[in-house]
Amino acid sequence: MSGLSRVPVVLLAAVLPLLAPIANARDAGHRAINPLYTAPPASLTPAQVATMQALLADWPQLARYRAEDARLPAPTPGERRVVFYGDSITDAWGRAAGTTFFPGQPYINRGISGQTTAQMVVRFRQDVIDLHPAAVVILAGTNDIAGNTGLASLPMIEDNLRTMTELASVHGIRVILASVLPTTDYPWHPGLAPAGRIRALNAWLKAYAKAQGAVYLDYYRALVNARGGMDRRYAADGVHPTPAGYAVMAPLARAAIASALAATPPSAR
Repeated sequence: MSGLSRVPVVLLAAVLPLLAPIANARDAGHRAINPLYTAPPASLTPAQVATMQALLADWPQLARYRAEDARLPAPTPGERRVVFYGDSITDAWGRAAGTTFFPGQPYINRGISGQTTAQMVVRFRQDVIDLHPAAVVILAGTNDIAGNTGLASLPMIEDNLRTMTELASVHGIRVILASVLPTTDYPWHPGLAPAGRIRALNAWLKAYAKAQGAVYLDYYRALVNARGGMDRRYAADGVHPTPAGYAVMAPLARAAIASALAATPPSAR
C-alpha cells in the first residue's frame, strides 16, 4: 500500500476544507503563469482528491524543488548567488507570459504558489541555505493573511519571518525582507478586507529589517493605489502582478540586492 493510500478517509475529510484555500490560491497562481489555465470544478474528482492527498503528505512541498536543488552546482568563486523565496508572486516571475527573471544574473527562483510563511520555514534549509546564496529575497505573508493554511495572526507571521531571517543570518546569508504587495481582497477568499493588516505587517517588516541590519525592499509604496490595493495595470486580479507590475518591482529588487551585497555578511559582524 502506498503512503498516500494510507491517509485515513476520516482524516482526509477533516483536512480537505483546510486544503481548499491552498488549492484555490494555487489556481490563482497557475493563472498568473498561464492565463489559459482552467480551475477545477467545485466538486472534487478522484484525481483532485489524490492531489490533495499528495499535498497532505508533503505539506511544505519539499518535492517541488528537491531534484532541481540537487542538480544545482555550488556557486563558482566570486559568484554572488541570490535566492528569491516566496509564494506565487515569486513563482510567476519569469514564468508568466511577458515576464523575465533577471537574465544573466545568478538569481534563483524558489517561489511556490499558495504558500504561507509556515510552509516556507520548513523548506528554508533545502531551498535557500543548502544553495549557498550570498543573499535571499523573502517575499511572503499575503497567503497567511488570506488564510491559506488557516487564518494567522500578525505575531504568528512575524515569528515565521523572524525564524527565516535568523536562519539566514546564522549561515552568513544577507537578508532582504520585501514588503507584502497591496491588495483589498483575495479572489479565492473574499471578504477579509486585508489592506489594514498588510499595512501593519509592512510597518513591522520595515522596523524589523532596520533592527536586524537587513534590507527592506518596499514594493508596496510603488504599487499601492488610493484604495490600498493595486490598479489593474499592475495586478489584473488585484493580487498577482502583471508584466507591468513586475517591471515596477524589478529595479527595486536590483537596488535592494546591491545594497545587501554591499553590506558586511552577518557572520562577519
